[in-house]
Amino acid sequence: MKIRILGPGCPRCNEVEKRTIDALAELDIPADVQKITDLKKIMEYNIIATPGLVINGKMKCSGRIPSKSQIKNWINEELS
Repeated sequence: MKIRILGPGCPRCNEVEKRTIDALAELDIPADVQKITDLKKIMEYNIIATPGLVINGKMKCSGRIPSKSQIKNWINEELS
C-alpha cells in the first residue's frame, strides 16, 4: 500500500500524517508512507488545497483533516 501526504509541512499536514500513521498502527497494516512537500510534485496530483491524502494513487481527501476513522475506512477500502 502506498500512501502520500501532500502539503508544505504545516501543522495541518503534520496532523494528517500523524493520524494516518496511527491508523496504520491500529490496523497493523504495513504501508509505504511518504510526505510530499515539494510544490511541483504536489501539483502533479491536481490538488486544490492542502493537506492532501492519496492512497494507492487515489485522492481520498484534500483541504481538510480527515478523522482517524475515515482514514481507517479508506485504508480498508483499498485492501478489499
